Amino acid sequence: MCGIAGIIDFCGRPIDRAVLEGFCAELAHRGPDDRGIWIYETPEFSVGLAHTRLAVIDPTPEGHQPMADPANRWALAYNGELYNYRALRAELGGEFRTDSDTEVVLRACMQWGPEALRRFDAMWALAIVDTAGRRGHLSRDPFGIKPLYYAHLDNRLAFASEIETLMRLTAIPREIDMEAVSLYLHLGYIPHPMSIYRHVRKLPPGYVLEFDANGPRAPRRYHHLPPPPAFPLPYEEAARELRARVERAVVSQRVADVPLGAFLSGGLDSTIVAGCLAQAGGERVKTFSIGYADHPTYDETQYAQIAAEHFGTEHHAFRLTFADVLAAVEPMLNHLGEPFADSSLLPTALVSQHTRQHVTVALSGDGGDELFGGYWRYLGHHYLVRYRRIPGLLRKGLIEPLLRAAPTGKSTSWMNRLRQVRKLLRGDLPDPLLRHIAWARFLDLPSASALIGPDRARKTADTLQQLARDAARGWRAGAAPPPGLDEILLADLGMGLPDDMLFKVDMASMYHSLEVRVPLLSKELVDFITGLPIEYKIAGGQGKRILREAFRGFVPEAILTRRKMGFEVPVGEFLRHELRDMFHDVVTPDALGAFSINAATVARIYQAHAARREDYTELLWALLVLCWWRQRH
Repeated sequence: MCGIAGIIDFCGRPIDRAVLEGFCAELAHRGPDDRGIWIYETPEFSVGLAHTRLAVIDPTPEGHQPMADPANRWALAYNGELYNYRALRAELGGEFRTDSDTEVVLRACMQWGPEALRRFDAMWALAIVDTAGRRGHLSRDPFGIKPLYYAHLDNRLAFASEIETLMRLTAIPREIDMEAVSLYLHLGYIPHPMSIYRHVRKLPPGYVLEFDANGPRAPRRYHHLPPPPAFPLPYEEAARELRARVERAVVSQRVADVPLGAFLSGGLDSTIVAGCLAQAGGERVKTFSIGYADHPTYDETQYAQIAAEHFGTEHHAFRLTFADVLAAVEPMLNHLGEPFADSSLLPTALVSQHTRQHVTVALSGDGGDELFGGYWRYLGHHYLVRYRRIPGLLRKGLIEPLLRAAPTGKSTSWMNRLRQVRKLLRGDLPDPLLRHIAWARFLDLPSASALIGPDRARKTADTLQQLARDAARGWRAGAAPPPGLDEILLADLGMGLPDDMLFKVDMASMYHSLEVRVPLLSKELVDFITGLPIEYKIAGGQGKRILREAFRGFVPEAILTRRKMGFEVPVGEFLRHELRDMFHDVVTPDALGAFSINAATVARIYQAHAARREDYTELLWALLVLCWWRQRH
């Protein structure tokens, strides 16, 4: 895993080597083992590529990047891992100078052009240039595991793995995209293709941005899911096939020439991945979990220990105090190149830090919730139907007034359940996708109107709806998914997964030079899962139905039947106590005014949260992160 950056100048202006060296310095945490620069200049077309390397496959000097072909015509800067590189190498034929997957990526793009991307079973962000043809492309893996930012200004295309790198070292205007800010306040992240800056875009997952001597073209989608089969496999047969495909995906992603292990949270997805890795044989698998000594509500290390003993792994459990988490707040906020308010970034960074002391690569179970319906929001549709069966007089006259009066939060399981029920009822809308969006966002329309104004709030709600529909409908060429849970899962696979979950894992792990792989997002596996009937995945109040069935008898029963637990820290309590002064010092009227946020509304929200009348953890943390980001930038 690596960091990449570069500049393509379509006017042939000289490439400043010092800028490329600056790129390498900024991205050193992503690739501490090696760094390289490649420059090509003519009066009409100039290229500068920069690369920092975390050496995983063929860690010898022969794997150095940027990598050029023997004629020095083609050059590649590549961040990722190609798991099927041996099969593609055999298909390409001819002589290879290295044992690296990088050379296979280079040769494949030389021979097949952008069509090579469809053949990759990989995670990646890359830039490849054909200097003789004055052409090339940027591309990103189908599910957005690896990030790529770019900007096209003044006939120059600049790109980088991290937005901070791009902004520090290129003359890009720092004009804030206020629409992106509004979406961030609703979601806690900025959805692609937007970034916090108007002139910087994220290349969407599964897209390629081609360019020639005249400049870049509009990004186009190269990856689509296959249509669902007309006659799906019977449930029991599908469960057997699913298990076989998961096992193959885990085995294929073991390829590495450095120490490799697995995250083991004690949840279903990570247990399956770690178990399949242990089952595959070879050296005893190292597994890693993190828990909290201060509060059992946020600690699931006992389940990780059950799984580790069951599979015989060499388990490392790190027990943190909340003081450890608080100490990580400022370093991680300082590392963010754009606002990002998923507070589970903090424990993810801490488990990555400890894991890196033992291995260079870790497998994770990310993607399972979006593919199989693991979040409470997916089950909420079922429970809402059941709730509506209660007589209206009882609902409106007794249940809902009691819910409004009860304190909520995440510090105990029952308070968290009350919080979820309140949100469930606030999102009682007829359209399933709009209902799902209402449950996923931090702000309902009245709250958003008070915070950012009614016109801006309505526009943001419309944009959010359109982004979610586009994310769902873009997966299959010319075929929209049926409304309901199928559409919802595809929307989350296309937006929430890459822009929140995968971004978090990449940012937290690469900060500590740890490569994280996600076998459940193997292309072959995702193609199969997304073609299964929705009732195979979600049945009534149970999510991940077929995944549980596929691994029944393999996963310990205590984990197979346990309630889902988020990877969280008590940020809501911190904001009431330990982070109170920090919040008031940073989230000032001046800072809020810069984003056209109503400071009086924020004050009221904070007071309601502090008094436990409502739980505004996500929104208050998002405001703190946003204003901290402004203070630094």
